[in-house]
Amino acid sequence: MDKKTIDALIERISTTGVTGPGNARVKTIVTRMIRDLMIQIDELDIQPEEFWAGLNFLSEAGRNGELGLIAPGIGIEHFLDLRMDEAEAKAGLVGGTPRTIEGPLYVAGAPVAQGFARLDDGATPGETVIMQGVVRTADGKPVAGAKVEVWHANHLGNYSYFDKTQSDFNLRRTIITDAEGRYTFRSILPVGYSCPPGGSTDRLLQALGRHGHRPAHIHFFVTAPGCRKLTTQINIENDPHLWDDFAFGTREGLVPAVKKVDDAAAAAKYDLTGPFLQIDFDFTVHAEAAAVPATDFARPRAAA
Repeated sequence: MDKKTIDALIERISTTGVTGPGNARVKTIVTRMIRDLMIQIDELDIQPEEFWAGLNFLSEAGRNGELGLIAPGIGIEHFLDLRMDEAEAKAGLVGGTPRTIEGPLYVAGAPVAQGFARLDDGATPGETVIMQGVVRTADGKPVAGAKVEVWHANHLGNYSYFDKTQSDFNLRRTIITDAEGRYTFRSILPVGYSCPPGGSTDRLLQALGRHGHRPAHIHFFVTAPGCRKLTTQINIENDPHLWDDFAFGTREGLVPAVKKVDDAAAAAKYDLTGPFLQIDFDFTVHAEAAAVPATDFARPRAAA
């Protein structure tokens, strides 16, 4: 079937059953998606059984809540980040902390702490880690009162709220930076994990000949009045999947050193009695700008 015939069919679909003007943006997007899908079906000779299998797969993934995992797994969420990078660069916003994927496991409403927070509930196994740093603007000024939202997986690669065996908001906090723009938290070092075995994402990746492993990482939202929201994560160095992340979350500039500290005075500062790991990482955020797409946008997110 040639494109002229497909275009005639698209025109017929667009002018059949019309009851009003509708939403112009939605009409443009949906019409383009339908046309592109028709061309793909024709050019790849997709058979009816294959089409319905694909549709049923997407329906199942939606029921399982895995579409938010498939999006990063096939590179779409990373692609959206790259488009935002490009838009900012064109507007003259360069440098700063690299953004990277949010993923589907954020939960709104984490407890708020001033300056310092302990993320773990005291019952979660793992090496103790202290992470600290400063939130600054692109011109180097510290940002007092910035909101640093942090969340990460436990020693089994599971996240609280989604893993009902964990306490509420375990390994999740919102930290408000002090007068010098500093934040600090105590937690346990997370481990890498894989997408749910046998789930929709896992089966799709297997069909593509790919794995579903993520390196150990810690997620962040950093927000402050007058600044663009930063969505990012740091990855733990030396993880075997550091640069082979199925979700494409690892980026240059987001792999800080993990130092072992064996100093009694330093440990006592955090009510510790032995060695601990330390990560130092500063965030640099851009001032809000009108000429670029918003970085704080609505998307489905869990809330406790």
